[in-house]
Amino acid sequence: MVGQHLVKQALYNGLEVKAFGRNVFTADFQKSNLLELLQGALFDEKQVYEAITGCDAVLSALGGDGPDLTRSLGMKNIVTQMQKAGVNRIVALGGMGSLNADEGTLVMDKEDFPEKFLPVSREHYKAYEFLKASNLEWTFVCPPDIINAEPTGAFTTSASYPPATNSNKIKAGDLALFMLDEVTKKEYVDQRVGISN
Repeated sequence: MVGQHLVKQALYNGLEVKAFGRNVFTADFQKSNLLELLQGALFDEKQVYEAITGCDAVLSALGGDGPDLTRSLGMKNIVTQMQKAGVNRIVALGGMGSLNADEGTLVMDKEDFPEKFLPVSREHYKAYEFLKASNLEWTFVCPPDIINAEPTGAFTTSASYPPATNSNKIKAGDLALFMLDEVTKKEYVDQRVGISN
């Protein structure tokens, strides 16, 4: 969902895009000379390396369910291949559970955090740890519930914590808008970011 918004907005802004994933040919992307579709597997080192080579930055919107290791091991492979390819900038999608609730406590560690979201939150946090341990210029965006809707431009962000005005929802279009802007603005380099509409 977020990946499709990223591609759509990047093309609208005249950027060259390599869209990599297992379902890129079934996605409803507009035809464009600026878009290259690369079908591949996230755990295939060669395919990920080839997708990253020659890019200025990586935007990662990894999905998966529950304890599925796509987020953590996928991020580990992306980081490794970025370092091999000499690509330094990444803005990656995580989840709100990875943010600080207060000093020394994560949102996912709070007693009122829904238990059903713990497995995916732990996966997000492992992905964050791979980014943090790297020498890349990374930003880890940690949204609440993502709603499939177009961008409004009306959202708030906060370093390391959920925003003070937190609706616990973010439109996928606004999330993509922030991620694309952050690539070059670099307002949150080497930081986790809370975001909300």
